Amino acid sequence: MSAPSDSQRPPSQSYGAASMEKIVSLCKRRGFIFQSSEIYGGLNGLWDYGPLGVELKRNLKNYWWRVMVHERDDVVGLDGSILMNRAVWKASGHEDTFSDPMVDCRSCKARLRADQLIDKGKGRQCPNCGGKDLTEPRAFNLMFKTYVGATEDESSVTYLRPETAQAIFVQFKNVLEVSRKKLPFGIAQIGKAFRNEINPRNFTFRSREFEQMELEYFCRAEEGMKLLEYWKDERLKFYENIGIARDKLHVLTVPDEERAFYSKGTYDIEYDFPFGRQELEGVAYRTDYDLSQHQKASGKSLEYFDEETKQKFIPHVVEPSAGVDRTVLALICEAYSEDQAPDEKGKMETRLVLRFHPRIAPIKCAVFPLLKNKEQLVAKAKEIVDLLRPQMFVFYDESGAIGRRYRRQDEIGTPFGLTVDFETLGEKDASLRDTVTLRERDSMKQERVAIKDLANILLSRIA
Repeated sequence: MSAPSDSQRPPSQSYGAASMEKIVSLCKRRGFIFQSSEIYGGLNGLWDYGPLGVELKRNLKNYWWRVMVHERDDVVGLDGSILMNRAVWKASGHEDTFSDPMVDCRSCKARLRADQLIDKGKGRQCPNCGGKDLTEPRAFNLMFKTYVGATEDESSVTYLRPETAQAIFVQFKNVLEVSRKKLPFGIAQIGKAFRNEINPRNFTFRSREFEQMELEYFCRAEEGMKLLEYWKDERLKFYENIGIARDKLHVLTVPDEERAFYSKGTYDIEYDFPFGRQELEGVAYRTDYDLSQHQKASGKSLEYFDEETKQKFIPHVVEPSAGVDRTVLALICEAYSEDQAPDEKGKMETRLVLRFHPRIAPIKCAVFPLLKNKEQLVAKAKEIVDLLRPQMFVFYDESGAIGRRYRRQDEIGTPFGLTVDFETLGEKDASLRDTVTLRERDSMKQERVAIKDLANILLSRIA
């Protein structure tokens, strides 16, 4: 079992390196993603999510959980521990084989994965300096080793989990008994995983600490290939439903020689990132390998008893496994847009917009009083904030010209803006009292909406 390597893909035609630089800059400037431990020089491959990033990430995870668990009656949840008995990682094969081939460049001292070397017809070269003085590849175990208890010896060794799936497999029997599910059924989990990557890169795409959204869907052997197709299609729908264009998504059928030996079929769902086409999610038919390994190593039965046929057998499993951080990055890349829009004086200017789908956007609605020094406008705007806040994340802003406030919200992806103006107070037209201007981010169209209808209108457009 080896760690999955990046597929070598051509760069997307709609992006360039400059776009990625702009996206990384925006992420820091607007509080989506910061370098971990930045004031101390950072730590490579580790990232912190700021006020907007944490909301985007939470919205993604909540929607995944809603679709995969709450809207189905054949899936239940689990939250397994990060630290597990070392025997788990021995049985799964991770301790012995979860490694990447590592190469050192003696010229620039870079440490690289063997598949990162370039070959221009004159032998292998370092991608950093072009040097050819390279060490032979050697295995590098990707798991972070740690100790449990007061002593640091072999008896207390364990690892930070490199994947979330094993907790599901070792708890399979417990979950089966308490949930009383019949095959086919699934166990879902969202959680942190850790891999000591040789060379983290491409912003948050390949990190040493990351989060996974995983489902282990247990079934009979004869259902495995059909369910592999089913879950591939379901997962493609999911990405479209969070605002990723179908033409940016690609399904790679993993060739036999690249699949894990226990897999009967694997699809990679890939996305056209600015730095090339890369994997968002794997959908794999893992057969009965994992449960069989743990039953053999633990001596405990992990069989399923079929009450109708009176047979006992170890179920097979289909696994859709998605990266939270990779998907968040894909959402930001997909949403990033620049267009032309008039300023307050009618002069055209470049407008930076994050076109998030409303259900994923960090802030759903921004509320503006037209003037901050008009007490009645401010009071009414704050009433609207209080009205909407129990049902969605709302942002209040009274600073600056209204056009500037719109631009700030466009740049962070807020889909709707509400302006409380003098018509709201009924000063110009009594029929417009208690209405506000509702502005839509992408089209910039505006409409008058009654305050009493706001919640229902916004919720219907966010759902």
